[in-house]
Amino acid sequence: MNAHTVSQIAAAINAGHPARAEQLCRQALPEFPQDEDLLLLLAMSLHAQQQLAAARSIYAELTRLAPASSLHWNNYATVLADAGAHDEAQAAYAKAIQLDPTNPLPKSQLGLLLIEQHDYLAARDVLLDLVALDQESVQARIQAARACCLSQDIRGAGDLLKPWRHWLPLNDDGLQLELAQVLTLRNDVPAAAELLEDLIARRPAHPKARLLLASVYERFNRLADAEAMVSPMVRMAADWTDAMRNEADHLLATLALRRKDLVGARQLLELCGPQGDDDYAHYFQLASVYDKLGDTTAAMGALREAHRLEARERRFESLEHFTPAAPAMPTDAPRVSAEQYARWPQLIAPEAHDSPVFVVGFPRSGTTLLEQMLDAHPGLQSMDENPFFNNLADTLRQHDPRILDDFGVLRQFDCDELRKRYHAMVAERIARRWDAQLVDKNPLNMQWLPMIHRLFPAAKIIFALRHPCDVILSCYMQNFRSSGLAAACNTLTRLAHAYVEIMTCWLEEVSILQPDMMVSRYEDLVLDFPQQAARIAQFLELEDAVPMLSFDQHARSKTYIGTPSYSQVIEPVNRKGLGRWHRYRSEFEPVLPILEPMLRHWGYDTEMYSSSPAN
Repeated sequence: MNAHTVSQIAAAINAGHPARAEQLCRQALPEFPQDEDLLLLLAMSLHAQQQLAAARSIYAELTRLAPASSLHWNNYATVLADAGAHDEAQAAYAKAIQLDPTNPLPKSQLGLLLIEQHDYLAARDVLLDLVALDQESVQARIQAARACCLSQDIRGAGDLLKPWRHWLPLNDDGLQLELAQVLTLRNDVPAAAELLEDLIARRPAHPKARLLLASVYERFNRLADAEAMVSPMVRMAADWTDAMRNEADHLLATLALRRKDLVGARQLLELCGPQGDDDYAHYFQLASVYDKLGDTTAAMGALREAHRLEARERRFESLEHFTPAAPAMPTDAPRVSAEQYARWPQLIAPEAHDSPVFVVGFPRSGTTLLEQMLDAHPGLQSMDENPFFNNLADTLRQHDPRILDDFGVLRQFDCDELRKRYHAMVAERIARRWDAQLVDKNPLNMQWLPMIHRLFPAAKIIFALRHPCDVILSCYMQNFRSSGLAAACNTLTRLAHAYVEIMTCWLEEVSILQPDMMVSRYEDLVLDFPQQAARIAQFLELEDAVPMLSFDQHARSKTYIGTPSYSQVIEPVNRKGLGRWHRYRSEFEPVLPILEPMLRHWGYDTEMYSSSPAN
């Protein structure tokens, strides 16, 4: 076949005229029925017209004519994927990769297909291989970071995205949106906002960017800006897809809920429904509305569906957490025995004023309230939750896993280096004010008490305590990012066992290590806020507790609060959270015997706050 004909057909495809390209191909085919170039162009023109069955047949024929062609196998895989034949598509992509391991295209497309199929761990492996082919490929790094986030490898995603500011300007709106989406998955929301605001400044009507930025503004507690970003688009959204309309409705429901328009939020959510068969977030949101409306039966029904769907979905990323033999609360944190602790060598370590203040407690026990109080004091500086001790443990595990069995093997140099790594990680997250003492708030750092005590033995620790039943209810209603925590919250029974197991471990290790600790009881804090603030200030050796009393004003001045309680800590202290569980008492009756040891230990009973005090 002559080059002019090929050029003419290719030009028609590139100009967006696939029907014309098809016509030219069919005119040439009788003379050149086995010409690979002609067949390829015909398949491409049919594919562009969504004539998938016809395109599939020709691509398949090309793999028979040239079985060693990675290109033909990749094209065949792509049309199989578009036709919904995902298993066959995966096999064809694998064949294309086998034929040419240096070709990035099939690896990229296979990785994206695996993400679509929720096989996040396999997608991560494929897309990390893609990055290894070309370390400088921005698109490969962003795709691999998405797979890392979805498979709970948040640290790996951070490593891939670390140089993202050096990539700017991207000069590709789609890639910029994708980077913003992945940064949001990583909970690096302020960075995502920068990219989205830049994109919308250039393309004000970009629907997906506006939707995501509106969601970001809601996370910033900028409710009017979020409303202004999404509402005009909804009114003009004649060309929106159903998925985009559904996303907009969920965001508007969130904004209605923030405005206390409970009926409006419920109507929006019930009308739009979930975005798909795996949209467990929809049911968590619906349960929150039902709960605030006082419809406890509907709330529990929505929560059961949310957890059912969440367990089905998260098995793709963390199957080990959802097996019958899985522990109630998955953890890889090491323990310490009294005998081990007695053998720990005395090492030089920072004094209390040079150590972080650690705020710990079971999730939903009031740790965010404490953190915002402390951060409001000019002598203290907090940061969003970070898994620093998990990361330090990974470092030790890679060096020698046996170290985690007994921290007594760590010597002076080891502890000094680990503290340097800790402070380096902190510096990556916040701009340190060196005239302020660091506050490290992470609820489940209570599992890492032995490592905290090994590195910062003089550190002051504030332990947040709340009625176990209110904690359990609040956790059960929460859509957690962590798959391990989500697994622990799958049922009230499992959650109660997790609470008792974690608390029992904490109490045992506190009795062994004897850290410098105070217990902050949530109920005391909200019932007598000034006195409890003064008590905390005295424990931390702060001269004045007054700045803590205005924590809500301080929180509202922040750009971003990266915890699930971001919408609550901008309000003054109130008593709405006391005794909420009593409205769900029938659901709690089976788990009260499980919680009884902790209720007894902390002096709580099952009648406390049965009628919550007025706000």
